[in-house]
Parts: sequence; C-alpha cells; structure tokens
Amino acid sequence: MLAVGAAICLGTELVVIKRLSGREGAFQILLGNNLIGAVIATLAALWFWKVPTPAQWAALAGIGVLMAGAQSCFIQAIRRADTSFVSPFWYATLVFATLYDMAIFGVVPDGISVLGAAIIVAGAGLLAWREALLRPAGAVTPSAASRSETATTPPASLPLSPPLPPRSRAPDSRR
Repeated sequence: MLAVGAAICLGTELVVIKRLSGREGAFQILLGNNLIGAVIATLAALWFWKVPTPAQWAALAGIGVLMAGAQSCFIQAIRRADTSFVSPFWYATLVFATLYDMAIFGVVPDGISVLGAAIIVAGAGLLAWREALLRPAGAVTPSAASRSETATTPPASLPLSPPLPPRSRAPDSRR
C-alpha cells in the first residue's frame, strides 16, 4: 500500500510541476517542492535525528547543490516536453543509484534488480524511439505546440498508436 501511495504522490508531483512550469520560474518551483519535502522529512527525522559531524554537513551541502541542479534540469525538461516522455528518464535515477551503491558501498544488485533496471532502460529507449518515429523532422513537440500558434503537428494519441493526421485550423479572428 505504501508503494501505491508513493506512486500517486509522484504522479501528482509531476502533474503539478508541469502545470506550474508554464507560469512559474524554475527557482519558485524548486523552492516550493523542496520546502514540502523538507517538512515531510523533518516530521520523519524528529524520531531519529542525530547531529551530523562537520564532514557530514559538508557532504549534505554538496548533495544539496547537486540535487538542486538536477531538479532544475528536470523542471526544464518537463517545461519543454510532455511529462509522459520525461518521466521514464526520471526513473533512470534508480539505475544510477544502483551503480553508485555498487561503486561506493560494494553492494551488488540481485537478479530482480538487474531485470527491473533493464526494463526501465528499455522502456525509456522504446519511448524515445517511438517519439522519433511519430514526429517528422523539424516538428514542434506537443508542449511547444501549445505555446506556438504556428505549430501544425498534433500530439501523438495513445502509446504505440499511429500518428494522427494534421488538424485543420480555424481562421485566426485576432488578425
């Protein structure tokens, strides 16, 4: 049940970030998102908190800077592309966490973990390949099309479905 709740929270976070990315700057989204995360983490840490050593504070500061940069890149990706296209690449963080775990702590993943990583990488690759096939060269992404009045390429419908024919545009009444 915890996994289902976490998946719902993650999906909600992605939708909220996508909606905010059209109206707010990356810094405001980062601030709000990390403030909510800090409140949740503080509630959990109250029971287990131990004062970090100076070396641990330095490591935490370094991790914070790296994560802020990574989250900023993620917000920019969400702003420029469909969330359904970006989110499989977000799951690649699980693959990198496994690699770091192997390199730093010497923990070797079991077979099911390797299978899961392979599925994540294959799914992201399949999605990127499919999107490349559905979009003609020079076409505007659906997110950019919603911001552009000159875009004629419609978004792809359901996964692995054929591309839709171009939509006819009604005359622009503002001219």
